[in-house]
Amino acid sequence: MTMPPSERHDDTAETTARRQTDDHGHDTIDPLYIAIVTVSSSRAEAAADDSNAAPDDPGGDTVQECFENAGHKVRERLLVRDDYAAIRTAVRGLVARDDIDVVLTTGGTGVTADDVSPEATASLFERELPGFGELFRSLSWDEVGTRAMASRATAGIAVDTPVFCLPGSQSACRTACEDLIVPEAPHLAGLATRHRVE
Repeated sequence: MTMPPSERHDDTAETTARRQTDDHGHDTIDPLYIAIVTVSSSRAEAAADDSNAAPDDPGGDTVQECFENAGHKVRERLLVRDDYAAIRTAVRGLVARDDIDVVLTTGGTGVTADDVSPEATASLFERELPGFGELFRSLSWDEVGTRAMASRATAGIAVDTPVFCLPGSQSACRTACEDLIVPEAPHLAGLATRHRVE
């Protein structure tokens, strides 16, 4: 699920054209160019066994649907196994690209031994966004009660790019995207890159 190099064409002029100011005078980028990294060893193995079939990815599909319904564009989708180095390498490569404004990972945020998405991505953060995890767990309380404490969903800024680590479930991805990320990501992406145009 990698976009062909010919479709990777964003440059500074195009990003500048997408840069706007909202009603409150805050920088925004709209539409956003999104990358989604699905973290799942079982799905990665299944995809490797049958490279002709599209992998089953309900969490990633939900994230894509939420962003596309809001007019944003998904530029890249990757599938990696539950492995610190694989996750970190994928996210590091995406935040270095000029044609990606926001990166989201799905899966690997729980408490099992192989749930390492938060550690792998947080190692890249220059600044954390602790409010995301706090708000997400608060919203999750309404849906799953005390099980919300097991989520280690997190977010931060890496190479001027907002990065969000979400659980893999469709419900969690929908809650995070519709209630928190999609409404705020254009503003976060604008603020994180404002120094590039000042």
